[in-house]
Amino acid sequence: MTKKTNIFIILIVLAGTVNAQLKTLRGVVLANGDVEGVHILNKSSVKYTVTNTDGSFEILAKPKDTLTISALKYQTKEIVLGQEFFESRALRIYLIEKVNELEEVVVGEILTGNIGSDIGNVELKDEVNFYDLGIPGYTGKPKTIPERKLADADAGNWGYVGLGFGVNFHKLLNKVSGRTKKLKAIVELDEKDKCMKRMRDFYSESIFDKEEFTEPQKADYFYFCMDDLKFKNICNRNDPSEVIPFFNEKLKAYKLNLNSKDD
Repeated sequence: MTKKTNIFIILIVLAGTVNAQLKTLRGVVLANGDVEGVHILNKSSVKYTVTNTDGSFEILAKPKDTLTISALKYQTKEIVLGQEFFESRALRIYLIEKVNELEEVVVGEILTGNIGSDIGNVELKDEVNFYDLGIPGYTGKPKTIPERKLADADAGNWGYVGLGFGVNFHKLLNKVSGRTKKLKAIVELDEKDKCMKRMRDFYSESIFDKEEFTEPQKADYFYFCMDDLKFKNICNRNDPSEVIPFFNEKLKAYKLNLNSKDD
């Protein structure tokens, strides 16, 4: 076998070993309020679950994975898993309730409605242009941490060296080991989660107007919607004529699931 063939075999074996290292992690979420339906997301291994009525949960993970714990009434928490949680210790997660604070009231100039006099009382701020100042700067949308990791893992071209085909080993290693694929899945999950939360804030009141759902059930319903393969495109288009029928259809399916669990 050639040297390149050996490298491919080693990388494939390493990728399989990483997946085989995933173990069932057991834990419990503790708080001063309801702990049912808290969302547990393993950002590193792209696994997801929700807590039971007593706050207990199980999720596939491995040491050094990052868990994100989130719920409507609690502050979001992130935990990097240590080896001890896979040996004898149970993972206990304490959540802190969100405190609703009034926005700061800013007292400024009083406008009279007369444009001639009011225009002098309005302070206008020009947008900073890096290039006008002679400073190189990025003016686009800032990348999230997962997007930056993906950009780094998949950076560069395969290229040519002389008359032969060159190999970008950094890009190749990430692709063969499965890291690039995993990072793409994390970025997509992050985008779907953000879009879902925007939909939840906008449509919750109309969807649950005639439903007697608990807050954890409402949150779980939207994650149920997010699992649908059509969700991402529908969410991104955000066309009410398409979104509302989709949510109504998913609501019927979700209620059937609830009834089957009760039985």
